[in-house]
Amino acid sequence: MNPGTNPGTNPGGTSINLDLSLASNSSLTTAGSSKVVQNILIFNTGTNIVALSAICTHQGCTVGYNAGKNDIECPCHGSVYSTSGSVLVGPAPSALRAYPVTQDGNILTITL
Repeated sequence: MNPGTNPGTNPGGTSINLDLSLASNSSLTTAGSSKVVQNILIFNTGTNIVALSAICTHQGCTVGYNAGKNDIECPCHGSVYSTSGSVLVGPAPSALRAYPVTQDGNILTITL
């Protein structure tokens, strides 16, 4: 488990909790920042924090957030996704799974 992540339970199932006051997570409070935690890509668009599967639906490569283009890109075969996870450019056959994100004070919760 990564420092600053605490799997927990809630009525919807498993979740990932990130303490944004920890140095390892504090960058997520800045627009354009991102990190991958347990195969979940978490990024700050400047208006909200989004969590999507970090695994490309084409061949399983790890995708990344491109803040300059405000999209999600796969380095392996060029698939591009919107910040909501929908496919903009193939060969990806389907959207990235989106996860609900909530924030209570400094605690960011991604519900799996």
